[in-house]
Amino acid sequence: MCAFFLKLGFALVILALISLTFVFTYGYLLTSPYIRLEEVEVPGVDDDFKAQILELAQLNYDYSLLAVDLNGVKKRVQKHPWVRSVEVEKRFPHMLIIRVEKQKPLALALQGRLFYMNRWGELFKEVLSDERVDFPVVTGLSEQEKEREKQIKTAVQVLRLFEFQAPPWDLDHLCEVHVKEDGTIHLYVSFMSGKIKVEAGELTAKLEELKKLVGHLASIGRLHMVKGINLDYHEGAAVAFSPN
Repeated sequence: MCAFFLKLGFALVILALISLTFVFTYGYLLTSPYIRLEEVEVPGVDDDFKAQILELAQLNYDYSLLAVDLNGVKKRVQKHPWVRSVEVEKRFPHMLIIRVEKQKPLALALQGRLFYMNRWGELFKEVLSDERVDFPVVTGLSEQEKEREKQIKTAVQVLRLFEFQAPPWDLDHLCEVHVKEDGTIHLYVSFMSGKIKVEAGELTAKLEELKKLVGHLASIGRLHMVKGINLDYHEGAAVAFSPN
């Protein structure tokens, strides 16, 4: 019996020593100068944005790379309104890399207040008074979430179509996309005062027809008189002119 307790006691001592060794080793590795965090790279962004990312990351340069919680860094950086996605990588012995995908506005969306909208239809940030507003504006959005989602999807399709057009049919000259709940859209462009009415699903097929019509009106000096163009008029287009 005594031999049994001696063996048990010896085993417990060994386990305690192993545990202490593990704790000591782990503690040493957390502060080891050989793998200490010394450099953080945030590729592809300017210095000002990098500074904002590093402030959110809340990194402790007194500890090693092993002490860096990648998931925690990612969650903190994702709080920045201009960050769409984040990847964090440890590169031993001394570097941490934070790759961020920065939001790129495709348009503005009016929903009570004005928001930036990206090419996926995500309204990711409210527009502040000192921020850029030289983007097309999406209007007419419903207060009902499901209906609004459909309208935004329609608006994105229109915006992407204009994204690859040559001037003056590019995004720089598209002022507003008004999306109605019945699927009709009203377009407003900078080179014409009137609105362009068309079914959302028909715009791609009728865009070339629209370009020819507007080009003809410009060539005869009547484009400035156009009050509206209806591309859904029977099987053609109808043009309304202002009296002056």
